[in-house]
Amino acid sequence: MKISIQPVDRVEILTLQDNNIDILARDNSDIITRAVPLKGAELKNSILAEHGFSAVITTVLDNSSQSMLFDFGFSEHGAAFNAEALEVDMKQVEIMALSHGHPDHIGGIEKLSAMIGKPGIPLVLHPEAFRIPRYMKVTENFKVMFPPFTREKAKAAGVEITETSEPYSMLYGQVLFLSEIERTTEFEKGAPSLWYEKDGVPVQDSFEDDTGLAFVVRGKGLVVLSGCAHSGIVNTVRYAKKVTGVDQVYAVMGGFHLAGPDMESVIEPTIDALKKIDPACIIPTHCTGRDATMRMESAFAGRFILNMSGTKLCFAADQ
Repeated sequence: MKISIQPVDRVEILTLQDNNIDILARDNSDIITRAVPLKGAELKNSILAEHGFSAVITTVLDNSSQSMLFDFGFSEHGAAFNAEALEVDMKQVEIMALSHGHPDHIGGIEKLSAMIGKPGIPLVLHPEAFRIPRYMKVTENFKVMFPPFTREKAKAAGVEITETSEPYSMLYGQVLFLSEIERTTEFEKGAPSLWYEKDGVPVQDSFEDDTGLAFVVRGKGLVVLSGCAHSGIVNTVRYAKKVTGVDQVYAVMGGFHLAGPDMESVIEPTIDALKKIDPACIIPTHCTGRDATMRMESAFAGRFILNMSGTKLCFAADQ
């Protein structure tokens, strides 16, 4: 299956929530715009960091722009607080998408939807995003339950649910919701500590719902954005290339889920595979983990970008 994406002049990804914030960062560039901690001339505008992810994405083609929301962050208020602090016009959002049904990506759905103010706004997701109960198995006798995400919770936020297990075109053909990711690598096997119950039987979570977004920047290639990449960031990029028919990769961004001792053995194979993909920009976020992020910064010198809450990244075609 190949689905054509309309190449755009620019993709802007404004992170409403990520795990990091440094209000003293001064590394603005043609790609990077950091949040400004000022109100007027006073240093008093706070930006919150939480273990979660949410981003407003804007595509620009021929001076016409369209915006969408990808994921909703962890707490009920965090991403919405940042949207207000950053003075984001959330009413410009036309459609929403969810990377998967974990609590660090769904927590702020009610407040963000209310800020958008469009009852019935589409929310695109994989049907297994509603898989419950989900939990982390710490030991055989101790598990940490995840707050359930249900169709009722989504509808209570005022959205119209679009469920799909196949790639789905959004924003007038300018973005592709990848949906269920094909698994092709030998080393990306998911997280052994993450489980769910199927018909009352404990099963290691295979994350059919885990997905990402793909864009094409004119003359530069694919921009691939994941939420957590439980299905593997390399699998995600490979699948984006397959379904779009675009081989050149401009940027790979998102949570790569390489944090913790369970994922230590996956870090180097991931780096090696990403080197072969050869993106111009690599932006690990959220659940990538400190160790993996530092190793990627070294491995991709000159191409690595540290993301933060409140950062806007602009991936643009040459003028």
